[in-house]
Amino acid sequence: MFRLSLPVATERLTLRPFTPDDLDDLHAYQSLPDVARHLFRPPLTRDQCARSLTRRAAGTAWAEDGDDLVVAVCETDGTTVVGEIVLKLASARARQAEIGWVFHPAYGGRGYATEAARATASLAFAELNVHRLFARLDVLNTGSVRVCERLGMRREAHFVENDLDGERWADEYVYATLAREWKTGPARSSPVSPMEHGRDRGPEA
Repeated sequence: MFRLSLPVATERLTLRPFTPDDLDDLHAYQSLPDVARHLFRPPLTRDQCARSLTRRAAGTAWAEDGDDLVVAVCETDGTTVVGEIVLKLASARARQAEIGWVFHPAYGGRGYATEAARATASLAFAELNVHRLFARLDVLNTGSVRVCERLGMRREAHFVENDLDGERWADEYVYATLAREWKTGPARSSPVSPMEHGRDRGPEA
C-alpha cells in the first residue's frame, strides 16, 4: 500500500485521507447533478459513495496503471469535507499521472480547487516521482480550465466529441506540466506544510 505524507496544511485548507465518517459529506456533493455533469457519469448514490470510502480506507497501491490516490479537502477550521483531489497512475513505466478534482458547489468561487490541486501536485512530484502530470476536462467546465491555467499547466490537446455525456457529444481539453517545469514555475509559490499528528482527523487511507 502507498500513502502520501498526509495531513498537509495549506493557507486555508487541510488535505487528509478519507475516513468512513466522511460518508455524509462525500454523498452531499457526489450526488449532485451539477457535479456529475462534467464527469461524464451519473450522480453517485449513497451506497456507491459508501463502497468508495471502504476501498479508500483499505489503502491504495501506487504501482500499476490505473492505481489511484484520493485526498479529502477540508477548510482548516472545520471538519466538513468540501471536495477531493484524485491522482491516477496513467503509466507506471513513463511516470505519467492524471490529476482531477471535485468540489461541492457551495464552496465554489473561493480558489479552493486551485489551492488543493497545487498542494497535491507538489506531493505527486516530490513523493510519487511523477514525470508528467496531466488533467483531462470537459471544455464546458470553465472553472476547471481556470484551475489548470492558474497552476501553470499548458493546454496540449483539444479532443473533439471525445466522450458521450448522455445525449451530448462532449469535447475534452488536456492540460499538463512536467516535473522540471513545476519546480521552476510560478505554481509552486504557495507552500504546504505537514501537520502535526495531533491535528490529524482520521487514519490514513
